[in-house]
Amino acid sequence: KRTDNLDRAAAYVAAELRRAGARVSEQAYHVDGAGQYRNVIGSLGPETRERVVVGAHYDAAGAFAGADDNASGVAGLLELARLLGARDETAARIDLVAFTLEEPPYYDTRWMGSHVHAQALQREGAVVRGMIALEMIGYFSDVPGSQRFPHPLLRLVYPSTGNFIAVIGRLGEARLARRVKRAMQAATRLDVYSMNGPAWIPGLDFSDHRSYWAHGYPAVMVTDTAFYRNDRYHTARDTPETLDYGRMAEVVRGVHAAVLMLAR
Repeated sequence: KRTDNLDRAAAYVAAELRRAGARVSEQAYHVDGAGQYRNVIGSLGPETRERVVVGAHYDAAGAFAGADDNASGVAGLLELARLLGARDETAARIDLVAFTLEEPPYYDTRWMGSHVHAQALQREGAVVRGMIALEMIGYFSDVPGSQRFPHPLLRLVYPSTGNFIAVIGRLGEARLARRVKRAMQAATRLDVYSMNGPAWIPGLDFSDHRSYWAHGYPAVMVTDTAFYRNDRYHTARDTPETLDYGRMAEVVRGVHAAVLMLAR
């Protein structure tokens, strides 16, 4: 990873979080043989042990622009900060976290920024009401058959047109996914679907929410379903002009409602 590009991105995120009124801190850590990396955290609301965490990784695969993966998620995180900073305090603290090192070669290692953050929460005894990972929220298609699935049986339950947003959770934690879905549905014109499944389904845990599962915290991923819809995933063709900004705004509006529901 080129740390100069990541450092510039982190500085931009920190500045925008401050502009929104968040208390900003950085969580720096050293990766053996690779240097120092950092998560950027913007906190809103009271200084309580109980908190709601929303996160998005700000690194991209290779040298690609990474518009959907995951500049879309980071843009959503910053807009969420603006929306949350404009209202009265909630009962629980809200932490908005921009993660570093979600992408390979650090994916599924202890060097993932989300792993470092979740581990720190566990060590300090934080009570997490729920974690929401924003993972690719900007690619939509109205073409019939544009939505693919990791298992053929899912075609019987979910739409074959890729114009919806998904809330993904793990088996046994359906309550959080359903609560987030309902809050989003009430606040947005976008179709919202939820799915809770076993870990063997490919893609179910392919983001930062997996780090919170590993530390015993309830977590979901809000996603446009990544490579099951967007064939530009991890290529040079994942560029800003391919995103649907109107629908992205609807996703953020829905997540905002879900966060307020969890933090009440």
